[in-house]
Amino acid sequence: MFDRYIQRIDEARESVKILKQALDRIPTHGPVRPEKKVWNPKVPAGELYSRVEHPKGELGFYLISDGGINPYRYHPRTASFVNLGAFEAMAVGHLVADAIVLLGTIDITLGEVDR
Repeated sequence: MFDRYIQRIDEARESVKILKQALDRIPTHGPVRPEKKVWNPKVPAGELYSRVEHPKGELGFYLISDGGINPYRYHPRTASFVNLGAFEAMAVGHLVADAIVLLGTIDITLGEVDR
């Protein structure tokens, strides 16, 4: 369990390094937010599943469209729900008190799981 804790601390330290680099690159003058362009694409009729890499795993989107501006059905597939499925296999052989640490290591967002 300690190695998982150390890994999380190392990830947090690396995130702080990335944030410091980003703050150094923010311009001190000029427009903060340029004019926002209106973009209303038409979604082609049909079904589509697309995925992108996400810090917590794969983030997928399932769309069904009738050809209008808004899709008929839209369902995101978040990584937290999928990652929670591994909890049972990870918990075998551990104490009940270790459940909090195990949940922390799979890094779920309960709002995503709750849907």
